[in-house]
Amino acid sequence: MPDNGNVTLQISETGIATISFYHPAQNSLPAKLLNKLTSQIEIAGNNVETRIIVLKSEGERTFCAGASFDEILTIKDKEAGAVFFSGFAKVINACRKSPKIIIGRVQGKAVGGGVGLAAAADYCMATEAAAIKLSELAIGIGPFVISPAVVRKVGLPAFSQLTIRASDFQSAQWAKDKGLYNEVYPDITSLDDAVDTLTQKLASYHPEALAGLKQILWEGTADWDSLLNERAAISGELVLSAFTQQALQQFLNGSK
Repeated sequence: MPDNGNVTLQISETGIATISFYHPAQNSLPAKLLNKLTSQIEIAGNNVETRIIVLKSEGERTFCAGASFDEILTIKDKEAGAVFFSGFAKVINACRKSPKIIIGRVQGKAVGGGVGLAAAADYCMATEAAAIKLSELAIGIGPFVISPAVVRKVGLPAFSQLTIRASDFQSAQWAKDKGLYNEVYPDITSLDDAVDTLTQKLASYHPEALAGLKQILWEGTADWDSLLNERAAISGELVLSAFTQQALQQFLNGSK
């Protein structure tokens, strides 16, 4: 059986809900995993035992490589394209609407939609190896779905640099300076120690105070349900172009 990845949810006795995703292709996210990730974020957020949510991925080198290019190449019409890219919209909106504070734990590189996941967390902690890149322009599309979340964190000038420099990684320190990451640590061990310390402390705080803070953090985003789906439709149409199909095929051939 092929390894199609998985998403897991564990809730500790102290109310720390850890959601972890994995895919053998550098933690890229096909539609099935995007849907599972959305579901687990909603389940954790609605569980009365949950105090704090940690969003992480497995492995050491890559946090998330973004959308599954293999799956993108199977898209044959704009409706299917919109459905696929709306998977990222659902995950971001699940993070936004969750009543619980979400801590992002980014242990390695984040590309494309992976940057969107980091931006969707309420507070993000990373290692020095967690460089970021928005590569969408290089393959003929754009970071349309994730752009509201990323701009909300880093601002338009930094987003412009990320988007236009589509082939270049920006360092974890750059991401911290721009506001995507709140804290950066030298290695995974120190990152995990810091995540554990922070989440245990947060779990001891008044749940209603945390819920109130969550609402304040996401003020002005009430239109994102429709906005992100509109953006997904743009990506879903662009991905059908001969330019994008050829660019994706060249990328996949080059990575093999």
